[in-house]
Amino acid sequence: MQSPINMISKEQFQQELDIIIKNAIREDVGDGDHSSLACIPKEVKGKAKLLVKDEGIIAGVEFAKMVFNYIDESLKVETLIEDGAKVSFGDVVFYVEGSSQSILKAERLVLNAMQRMSAIATKTRLFADLLKGTKTKILDTRKTTPGIRALEKWAVKIGGGENHRFALYDMIMLKDNHIDFAGGITKAIDKTKQYLKDTNKELKIIVEARDLKEVEIILQSEGVYRILLDNFNYDDTKKAVKIIGNKCLTESSGGITEETARKYAECGVNYISSGALTHSVYNMDLSLKAV
Repeated sequence: MQSPINMISKEQFQQELDIIIKNAIREDVGDGDHSSLACIPKEVKGKAKLLVKDEGIIAGVEFAKMVFNYIDESLKVETLIEDGAKVSFGDVVFYVEGSSQSILKAERLVLNAMQRMSAIATKTRLFADLLKGTKTKILDTRKTTPGIRALEKWAVKIGGGENHRFALYDMIMLKDNHIDFAGGITKAIDKTKQYLKDTNKELKIIVEARDLKEVEIILQSEGVYRILLDNFNYDDTKKAVKIIGNKCLTESSGGITEETARKYAECGVNYISSGALTHSVYNMDLSLKAV
């Protein structure tokens, strides 16, 4: 599988997933699922279905297969609905069959991951649909749950969004604190360009602007990939887009909601970033039921 997350390789993505699964099983199972071990003989086989008790965009099906395989390679999964599809109450996403003990050992991790991933994919799809007909794309942020960023950013892609940088190491982003600590916008950019030269790194540079004056200052420096228009109103966003033209890409951020996203897109920005995609969602209601 190719990495669905921008900026990281297939190998790095798989490594992130392996870490998530191993740590989650360590946390949840420990020295054994004693509830199942106590009352279900090892040789008993069973079958369960992933039942939807909500509506939205399903996400995490492929991850669930990885979890089942990690727990027990002999478990068989029959997929009925793929990642990214719309689901409604009563839909069955997949069946899993094999050792009953193994199914129960994997159950909680599968549900926890899929419920959250589906919620993120559903919210992302809502924003993506709101932006249809414009040139603007919806971006996630680093405002993710510690330890499961790969899952949450994967869910954004499933929902039709785009990934911002994955972490601090794959893109330069000069925000207000960087600029103030560095002694100003120009100094921050110049120091960054020198740092990249000295370390032989090729990283894109994004610079945050707090007002139109800062936009003009940023444009005096070459090599900026994108300007982040933070907490701009609609009028100033339109002015900034006009000032920037084709010199670099533009991104709006700062409390943008479902009610305001379309209006910012109509200002002409290339991207809108929203931490709400990952930090403000309600898990989709899913169950794994024996059949």
